[in-house]
Amino acid sequence: MKKLLITITIILVIIAAVTYFLGQNQKQKAEKQEELVALGDSLTYGVGDNTGNGYVGDLQTLLSKNHEGPVTVHNYGIPGQQSDGLLQQLDKENVTKNIEDADYFIIFIGTNDLIHSNGGDLAKVYEKRIEQGKIDYENNINEILTIIRDKNAEAPILFLGLYNPFPSSEELDQVVRDWNSLSQQIVSDYSRTKFIETNGLFDKKSDKYFSDELHPTEEGYQLITKKILKEYDF
Repeated sequence: MKKLLITITIILVIIAAVTYFLGQNQKQKAEKQEELVALGDSLTYGVGDNTGNGYVGDLQTLLSKNHEGPVTVHNYGIPGQQSDGLLQQLDKENVTKNIEDADYFIIFIGTNDLIHSNGGDLAKVYEKRIEQGKIDYENNINEILTIIRDKNAEAPILFLGLYNPFPSSEELDQVVRDWNSLSQQIVSDYSRTKFIETNGLFDKKSDKYFSDELHPTEEGYQLITKKILKEYDF
């Protein structure tokens, strides 16, 4: 009888220990949270997507489904923002804190720099103006990446290249390729930083993919999301 009681006690202790450790493991999984910081302009904000998701919201949904813990996305996209505005945004206290804690970064900036430097629209290309704008853009991007790397040396940075919103314009396409080439060169100088091409995703102007002259529809943003996931394994 005594041996039976000892055996039962041992079994109960083992069951209790296993239950405890399984519970701790589940708790750790539940607490394992990853943070993604998205920086940019209206394309990061998600303008044009009636669902309000944009590529950032799509990424949060997809990543949350495939991670053990929740994925929190801090979307700091501001419609109309240029690279100099993003540079100033990095000084804000809440942004600085999220940069320090981030597990991933996505940056999509430069479209408004290009438009502004060309005189406010892209109906006609003014090469000299654009060249000056590109110089300012280059300086700002270098400062942005330097600041992020100083505050967070490990988190991968995904830098999205510009796309041509008027695919039929070969002249504008050359400008976009030129700016993307510059961005790719800049990105290559920083550790754990990857350039992701978006030009060419929209091979023609279509209501299916464009909500206006510039911004994608829900389906258009989904193309960008798929491209990001294809290029980078989260």
